[in-house]
Amino acid sequence: MAVSVVSLSARRALAAAATLSLLLGGCSAGPSADPVAESIAGYPVSVDNCGVAVTLDQPPTRAVGYFQQSAELMLALGLQDSVVATVYPDNPPLPRYAEAYRAIPELSAKDASFEQIVALAPDFVYGGYSSAFDESAGRSRKAFESAGITSYLNPEYCATAPIVMDDVYEEVQTVATLFGVPERADELITDMQASVSAAGDRTAGVTPLRAFVYDSGEDTAFTAGGQGIGNQIMELAGARNIFSDVPETFADVSWEQVVERAPDVIVIYDYFGTPSVEEKKAFLRSRPELADVPAIRDDRFAVLTLQDAVLGVRAPYAVESLGAQLHPDRFR
Repeated sequence: MAVSVVSLSARRALAAAATLSLLLGGCSAGPSADPVAESIAGYPVSVDNCGVAVTLDQPPTRAVGYFQQSAELMLALGLQDSVVATVYPDNPPLPRYAEAYRAIPELSAKDASFEQIVALAPDFVYGGYSSAFDESAGRSRKAFESAGITSYLNPEYCATAPIVMDDVYEEVQTVATLFGVPERADELITDMQASVSAAGDRTAGVTPLRAFVYDSGEDTAFTAGGQGIGNQIMELAGARNIFSDVPETFADVSWEQVVERAPDVIVIYDYFGTPSVEEKKAFLRSRPELADVPAIRDDRFAVLTLQDAVLGVRAPYAVESLGAQLHPDRFR
């Protein structure tokens, strides 16, 4: 997003100043001013989202969470009454949001068509991955705009620099502002920061383990590159992503490259639509070229859900989860 180089505190100060300016402007408006617009403090709100100008004149009330990270972030901000459908879950919902998540109708367990979404009469579609707005499937952002529906994309999928925790906090603040509840972001961000800090204190000074992420793949390995938040989760948990030099969020690499980089541990991403964790472990153990890789030789694996490793509410808490698996002696 255009404001990503600004510190969180500075963004909040700017947001407060902008809101004050809007309120003062509303008070000075003449008799011709729209009384409905005047009644919604803090609006209109505008952000540059992945090169698309997103402007809201009022908080969304019929949002669609397209992919799980977008739905869970809205739930974390207490917006369940403003969400009319979810699409394409990757993992079971977080226990703390499970009741609210399951109370929202699931439009589709896989991709939903443009027509399915429009039939819900939504006013906001929040895409967790770029494929939410797949032009070839008829779900382009332009198509939603033409239908009078605001679209918003998780910025992990248009980033020009590696995603870090500050980007997670910024996304929480941005979504809260778009929905007119900026004050709800503060408590959530504070809790996230405390969790990351506590986990970081425990892993301070450890010798980083060489980590290879196995998402999926047989002929090649689909892994985490250096662009996504998963890379920083590993760093904070006491590991070094052996493919951090790949400038992608996810990428295919060869098994020869995995062997050459000799990981100490394999971090398996677990999610619907792929083999189970145990099946993935068995597949990796069965590959003869991996037999002498330290992680396979020592049978050393760790597990994260896919949702832990994307820009969303789980990422900050995943540092402790992964750290405890990589360095259990530090978490006793």
